[in-house]
Amino acid sequence: MTDSKGLSRIEHASAGKLSASPTADNRANIAVSMNKRAQEIASGLPPDLNALPRLNGFRLRGIAMTRLETFIDAAFAFAITMLVIASQQIPDDIETLLAAFKNVPAFVTSIIVLGIFWRGHWLWSRRYGLEDGVSIFISWAMIVTMLIYIYPLKAVFSSMWFFLSGGLVGHVLGAHSESQVRALFALFASGFTAIALEMVFLNLRAWQLREPLRLNAHERAMTFHEVTGWSIPVGVGIVSLILALCLPRDQIQWSGWIYFSMVILVPLHRAYSKGKPKQEVFNRAD
Repeated sequence: MTDSKGLSRIEHASAGKLSASPTADNRANIAVSMNKRAQEIASGLPPDLNALPRLNGFRLRGIAMTRLETFIDAAFAFAITMLVIASQQIPDDIETLLAAFKNVPAFVTSIIVLGIFWRGHWLWSRRYGLEDGVSIFISWAMIVTMLIYIYPLKAVFSSMWFFLSGGLVGHVLGAHSESQVRALFALFASGFTAIALEMVFLNLRAWQLREPLRLNAHERAMTFHEVTGWSIPVGVGIVSLILALCLPRDQIQWSGWIYFSMVILVPLHRAYSKGKPKQEVFNRAD
């Protein structure tokens, strides 16, 4: 009886080990896979990171342009070309030429907005030099969103300048019904929020890979502040989307004016980030 009980215990224990082994193997495989990815990223870095050029104290791991960055630059250039094409044909008389200049303020403002996102991606590329699968996927999503976002961007800015100038520049929105106006502002807010959110994801990816990238405390703090900084336009875009869907027809323009709050929020965040001790932010983030 004693032997049979002992054998049954051993059999149960062995069965338990066998049933747990697939889970343990899966975890081990995931750990090995993650280690391989980290090793691949770390292998692309020079042995002496302190020899790299710096920008505001951040060692630039992506000083050489990657194929991903080159493609992103080409996509932004194509988006600007689409802004030009979306305006009018080449003027063939003085009256048409002067009328074409009414589009200049909206064109310049649209380029400024695209330039802000381009610089965000450029800075991310220079700092981290990442070209892994996740980063490529997020960057491709950013390209698709941006090319869709071009037309509501130009339409909203044309309407804004028409309103501010009393009709001297820009163009009035072709939409007349309440549903059309709401849809336009909602599309603008959705595109703006999506691109800003993709910038958040890119910097979160860099934060996730902070160990293989060998980020020091200063660089980790700057990465953390970059994530929180891009969260500001995400939040403003969400508020704009809610206003576009909920405000009465005669107040829906506040869905557009809300973006100017970033003129105050972004400098406040920058001042707060500079005044915050780097080590304190780093410890809190971990």
